[in-house]
Amino acid sequence: MRTLTKVLAGAAAIAVTSSGVLAQEKLRIQTHFGAETTPGKLIQKFISDVETMSGGSLEIQMHYSSEVVAQNEVMSAASQGILDCDMGGITGNVGKDAGWQLAGDIMGGYDTPYQFLTWFYHEGGREVVQEHLYGPQEMHVIGFWLQGHESLSSTAPLAGFDDLKDWKFRSPPGLETEIFSSFGAKPVVMDFGEVPNALRTGIVDGADASTLNTNVALGLFDVASHATFPGFHSMPAEQLSCNKNAWGKLTEGQQKAIELALKGIALDLALTTAVRDGEAAVALTEQGVTLHDWSTEDRKAFREFAQSRWADWGAKSPAAQAVLDSHLAYMKKIGLVN
Repeated sequence: MRTLTKVLAGAAAIAVTSSGVLAQEKLRIQTHFGAETTPGKLIQKFISDVETMSGGSLEIQMHYSSEVVAQNEVMSAASQGILDCDMGGITGNVGKDAGWQLAGDIMGGYDTPYQFLTWFYHEGGREVVQEHLYGPQEMHVIGFWLQGHESLSSTAPLAGFDDLKDWKFRSPPGLETEIFSSFGAKPVVMDFGEVPNALRTGIVDGADASTLNTNVALGLFDVASHATFPGFHSMPAEQLSCNKNAWGKLTEGQQKAIELALKGIALDLALTTAVRDGEAAVALTEQGVTLHDWSTEDRKAFREFAQSRWADWGAKSPAAQAVLDSHLAYMKKIGLVN
């Protein structure tokens, strides 16, 4: 509490000009999340925390639901000054460099969101992505935040590898399609919003569409009667980054307020998701939905196979290799890979 009090006091003090008037700054930020979603509500908390910790000297103008530009264009818009900051997905930038895929979702790599956050904040992740990915875009990365493992929903059982053969499912583009295709699955790349109708009409047999509680909110279990839980295959991260010039104009106290507020909602999101996924699991079981918890052996085999695809992606660019090397160094340290 004393530390937080000092930060608040320091932020407010730095924000005051020689005339005693607060120096007002504004950041224009876009996120793809809707304001009423769980992450959207946490973003509102982030805004409130920043304004409090900056002593009222920093205003955030948040554009929800990709209001200004398309999701995959936000970083370019921020680097060009159309926006100031990007509070969106990481893998959406994979068109710029393959390293963005490995930075945002290494697929099957970590068991918990806390391991991922530890890599970023304490094991060199932030430094490597700043140097190799954000720096070339004239952006400053502030932090990563994520919900946790996603689940696969399906109209057919998904108890293990054998059930993936000929399984047609909605998949995001990139590394995931390569991994699941190798197991005999048939990924269909489509936008997130198209999933419910595609499942109802039989275009797909299942979907990778975020966490278990999000699948419930989407109404997927009106059709699907199976899901993987706890998840294991994908844990995509979100990020907050700002145009270097916009970030450089902020005082030290304002910058610290943003960093601390982002860390706060990163923890809140992981914890909230764990609770809501647990509640969803109980409710779905009572409804008769079968939840498949893959065995330790199958999870290990999935990770070991995924490593060969990580290597392929690492070879796509120097940035991708640097990010992969950073992940592997930490994973070896905690025993996730040999």
